[in-house]
Amino acid sequence: MDTMMRAWVQDRYGNAAATTLRRVTVPTPGKGDVLLKVSATALNAGDIRVMSGDPYLVRLAFGLRRPRNPVRGMDVAGVIVDVGPGVDTSLIGTEVIGELSGGGLAEYVITALKRVVPKDPRIEPAIAATVPVAGGTAWQALHHGKVKAGDRILVIGASGGVGTFTVQLATDAGAEVWALCGESNRSLVESLGAAQTFDYRSTDAGDLPKSEFDAVIDIAGTAKLRDLRRLVRPGGSVVLVSGEGGRVFGPIGRLIRAFLLSIRSTRPIRPLAATAKPEVTSAILERVAAGSVVPVIERTWPLDQAQAALARVESGRTVGKVVVIPD
Repeated sequence: MDTMMRAWVQDRYGNAAATTLRRVTVPTPGKGDVLLKVSATALNAGDIRVMSGDPYLVRLAFGLRRPRNPVRGMDVAGVIVDVGPGVDTSLIGTEVIGELSGGGLAEYVITALKRVVPKDPRIEPAIAATVPVAGGTAWQALHHGKVKAGDRILVIGASGGVGTFTVQLATDAGAEVWALCGESNRSLVESLGAAQTFDYRSTDAGDLPKSEFDAVIDIAGTAKLRDLRRLVRPGGSVVLVSGEGGRVFGPIGRLIRAFLLSIRSTRPIRPLAATAKPEVTSAILERVAAGSVVPVIERTWPLDQAQAALARVESGRTVGKVVVIPD
């Protein structure tokens, strides 16, 4: 097996230009770990947050001066090629998918076995890699909003990675989906199951009918909280998947306002703190294999162009997912 590999490494916080392609030593799995030969890595907004250290508050968790894990890439599909102590060697050769703590923009990556699940051989690695973070966040947002069959929901920011999964998972659950997205993406979002779509440039959340929705899933994070709350029926809720904010504390101020507006309210605003859930990844992969959920990939990039892929996600204009595939 190889002893050296290519990896995109960053020694400081910054934009995509802060990453450099280098040859580094292939890591050795520790107790309970597996070594994956990377088949595909999907990029997320969370990778950009860690890469840039923005807001500064994230640096308390990921490193004060530079990311502790110098390689970005949380969503990884790969093949187990080595195992650490305590892991059954019969797993070598198994195709898996999981949300890792980073390291995916490389030819090999270490992860705890408990963070990955088997990949259905019918699903291409690039497709599978899109699922854990974006699909998992969408799943948890719908669960947080208590969305069920017969509900009408609004998805704000419906054409991105999380949004395209949210529309499909809600439709698959029997909900009626309305969506805000860019004009050029309306036909795509409608093809994913949205009953009605609106151009966010000409239609604000406050322009939509009041008390029409059982849940509002706000992925864009820019709408006024009072406007969002007016959209839901009594007993319904607003789920905040992300939010804009300052360089230091990020969306903390918005979350505090959401808490205050929700006190004794019959239409609460619920911030979502999505976490890695392998069992949810497996559940979504089952739907992908069955064809009821079709991940949207804007473009795939070779590993030697991963810096450009990071810059694309950094632009905030991606449609669906951006995936990096080793050469």
